[in-house]
Amino acid sequence: MDLTRQPPQTSWPSAGAVIELLKPITWFPPMWAYACGVISAGPGFGERFGFGFLGVLLAGPLLCGTSQAVNDWYDRFVDAINEPNRVIPSGRMPGQWGLYIAFVMSALSLLVAWALGTFIFAAALLGLALAWGYSAPPLRFKRNGWLGNGVVGFSYETLPWLTAATAMTGYAPAAPLWTVALLYGAGAHGILTLNDFKSIAGDTEMSVKTLPVLHGARPAAIIACMVMAAAQTGVVLTLWFSNLPAYALAVLALLFLQLVCMMRFVRDPVRFAVWYSTIGVGLFVSGMMVTAFGLRSLAAITV
Repeated sequence: MDLTRQPPQTSWPSAGAVIELLKPITWFPPMWAYACGVISAGPGFGERFGFGFLGVLLAGPLLCGTSQAVNDWYDRFVDAINEPNRVIPSGRMPGQWGLYIAFVMSALSLLVAWALGTFIFAAALLGLALAWGYSAPPLRFKRNGWLGNGVVGFSYETLPWLTAATAMTGYAPAAPLWTVALLYGAGAHGILTLNDFKSIAGDTEMSVKTLPVLHGARPAAIIACMVMAAAQTGVVLTLWFSNLPAYALAVLALLFLQLVCMMRFVRDPVRFAVWYSTIGVGLFVSGMMVTAFGLRSLAAITV
């Protein structure tokens, strides 16, 4: 008699598997960008604290969580090569539950966005369209690193920042705010390239043309660093010419520290991508908050 037994397969995902699918660690960038948008809008935040708080939750757990579920579902075959322990290829998210959760999260995001007003609802619709278009066929923007990273950078940084600033004031942001939101979204293109060094083999096999696949590891690292540095240089100039020299110098100092880290990263991108993601990206997002407070002071002067 064969005494070997296969572990029983469940038809429902566990709560832990659902949380793992939604990847809470990835919620930080859009939540941070939304918070920057709230702060940069100027004084008066206390009067709309609940509005700002719900917006942060919408940007992070709901919209970003949705994008992670969509991405993991449509990436399940390449993940089986690159990261077979992920929740879907490992079987901890059984059947088509990954897709079902993506649908439910999309609907919940729109429901919360509708409660926050027409403008937030329109922004959420755009964000969801980009999230599905990034991962799902026939668009699948992520198949090209130049296009896909641009879409995510806009969705994670520019869109939450502008949405928050507009929602908090009720009118379109001033030119400096538009400029820095777009620049930080562009800079995020380089940050997103950092995630691609760990999956070069699988991406090559599945014809996912990330920058490391298209150009090689070291050239892709140089491109990523140039994009991040150029975007922040633009922010420094915007702050300087907006009569915010102290804030411009603070962002410049943070950029200098990043340049020091970039030299190590470029020497061996595959080895140091995670290291740079921890240190360099931390400096990058610190600059975002410095910029937000600078624009807040500018808004207070112009009110």
